[in-house]
Amino acid sequence: MGLDPQAQALLDQINAIGGLQLHMMPVVQARSTIAAMAGAQGVPEAVARVEDRTIPAAHGDIPVRIYHPGGTGALPALVYFHGGGWVVGSIDTADGICRSLANGAGCVVVSVEYRLAPEHTFPAAADDSYAVTRWVADNAATLGVDAARLAVGGDSAGGNLAAVVALMARDRRGPALVHQLLIYPVTDSACDTQSYHDNANGYFLTKDMMLWFWSHYAGEGMDRVNPYAAPLRAANLQGVSPALVITAEYDPLRDEGEAYGARLRDAGVPTEVTRYHGMIHGFFGLAAVLDQGKRAIEQASAALRKAFG
Repeated sequence: MGLDPQAQALLDQINAIGGLQLHMMPVVQARSTIAAMAGAQGVPEAVARVEDRTIPAAHGDIPVRIYHPGGTGALPALVYFHGGGWVVGSIDTADGICRSLANGAGCVVVSVEYRLAPEHTFPAAADDSYAVTRWVADNAATLGVDAARLAVGGDSAGGNLAAVVALMARDRRGPALVHQLLIYPVTDSACDTQSYHDNANGYFLTKDMMLWFWSHYAGEGMDRVNPYAAPLRAANLQGVSPALVITAEYDPLRDEGEAYGARLRDAGVPTEVTRYHGMIHGFFGLAAVLDQGKRAIEQASAALRKAFG
């Protein structure tokens, strides 16, 4: 169907200032560039309460930001992992998404500031993500959360971490999860699918950027086929939580996200896979300027409400 006109307009703006060439930048500059772009998310939604705090972990404290939509009684909770190739991004860049999901799904959202590469390579981000999820379940009463209604979610590398946490939760016998929200997730390290060839350049996220991200997260000599790095490589997906997988047509990650959804279904896991036609990577966080971003937020919120019962 071709690029959505709103997505094309956004790409035109990015290309007019030289494009987004994160892989050509020092890591510090790439992080500041993504932080500056977070303003494109528009004015964030108001929520009843936002709290920044830290939680204890084996290596030291992990910062989190907790969004509360209001209401009484124990609420369901979503543990959310931001995107950014495990190298860039933060709880600040995911702020708009988390606010929208807290309001839309009527749940507490715990956004995780996991350790970034290259300072902290695999499995640091995965370990932090699981540790926070475990902590939320163990401290549900204090947080005003219903531990029986706990989900994980994330976009891009955050979608990878959500899928990985769902695997870890199965393998380590908890915590029990009712849903995994996977937004154009990274699920494999091969970077050789048809969507990688078709969308290698010109659609915001590029193949070169993904190769750069992987080189920092799991560099040469590291185990890139470990299912906790590349969940599509898992031998068995039976017993993980039900999933919603959202992909974008013009995204290098499209095929591996959809392949993961198919693997989940084949394993008997209730899974919905939706491709947003005409869309580019990152559209989920750009609901302020992309109508399909709004629809994706609404779909994700509805899926969470259904999972929470």
